[in-house]
Amino acid sequence: MAKSMTADSPLAAAVQTRFNLLGALSFSHFLNDMMQSLIVAIYPLLKGEFHLSFVQIGTITLTYQICASLLQPLIGIYTDKHPKPYSLSAGMGFTLVGIVTLAFAPNYTSVLAAAALIGAGSAIFHPESSRIARLASGGRHGLAQSIFQVGGNAGSAMGPLLAAWIILPQGQPSLAWFAIAAVVAIVVLARVGGWYKRQHIDQPKAAAISAAIAPVSPARVRWSIAVLVLLIFSKYFYVASITSYFSFYLIDRFHISVRSAQLHLFVFLLAMALGTLFGGPLGDRIGRKRVIWVSILGIAPFTLMLPYVALMWVGILTFIIGLILSSAFSAIVVFAQELMPGNVGAVSGLFFGFAFGIGGIGAAVLGGLADQHGIQFVYRICAFLPLIGMVAAFLPNIEHKNRRTVPLIQENA
Repeated sequence: MAKSMTADSPLAAAVQTRFNLLGALSFSHFLNDMMQSLIVAIYPLLKGEFHLSFVQIGTITLTYQICASLLQPLIGIYTDKHPKPYSLSAGMGFTLVGIVTLAFAPNYTSVLAAAALIGAGSAIFHPESSRIARLASGGRHGLAQSIFQVGGNAGSAMGPLLAAWIILPQGQPSLAWFAIAAVVAIVVLARVGGWYKRQHIDQPKAAAISAAIAPVSPARVRWSIAVLVLLIFSKYFYVASITSYFSFYLIDRFHISVRSAQLHLFVFLLAMALGTLFGGPLGDRIGRKRVIWVSILGIAPFTLMLPYVALMWVGILTFIIGLILSSAFSAIVVFAQELMPGNVGAVSGLFFGFAFGIGGIGAAVLGGLADQHGIQFVYRICAFLPLIGMVAAFLPNIEHKNRRTVPLIQENA
């Protein structure tokens, strides 16, 4: 028998929120992004092994990010109409092949091929897993998106540590050990896909059905999506400067070892993971527009100081920047999903894909700037990117329009 529950009801959320599934998705996201982050983490090794320029380093990131960004929206649109519950395991298979290829790549071309395979794996993984996270949320969409995202950010943070502890001492072939992580993720995602198939494909009437009514006019939706895309540009162009070149910056400016530089990168990525965990629930409570505004524009004072401070303060500032900045993405994705209800896969694919794409383009552009003007110049320029966060003022206030009754949900859903 069906029961009506409100979005604000703690009991409804507690009953409906599938924390076991969200945990499985977050764990898989952890493994997925950990393997992906190894590409960036071993850049110093690859640079020395294949005698690469900064532009070539940026091209590796660009190859991976472009493969991910171009495919994700298309996959999201397709799976909105034709759900594929086991596509998550298939996508992780691409990542498995990419990791093994990277471990034994004999030349730069092989490295690019490995990056493309791992990018394709990401393109398949993110839209569908984001959709399942929303289905498992029980109406607590920000919380679900944060739980899902924190796994990915934690995995990204582990990459530099694993590279420093395992890959740099033992060499490129030691990457092959991480194929085990891909196999584990394939098994976990197969079980998640089985739940998705049983609850939302084999028995669609048992799933929650949401009315696909946008909270604002189509013109306002398009304008708002454009604003969100600009904010993603600001965030991920800046993140690209850290993830791709921060180690080189620290080595060049402070003359520290590669291992010490990797530990500083880990501090930033750890802060990103922590900030992601808080961003979604905070958006559920105080409104996603406020979270977006603060998380982008709020880091500007710290980014402007970063290029001019001593090494000790660099660690403190990067932790603060990562903590605040990372709270934005979950809020942006859920905000966009609420603007375009009924298009969860397409929206997730668009924003994950654009995030990957702008990160790749940013890495390539910043690599060219570093080759021409020096790596320290890059950070003086990127310091101004968070000021773009001022455009968040143009986003509509949709939270109050979405405080409506959650659709009927069958007891056996």
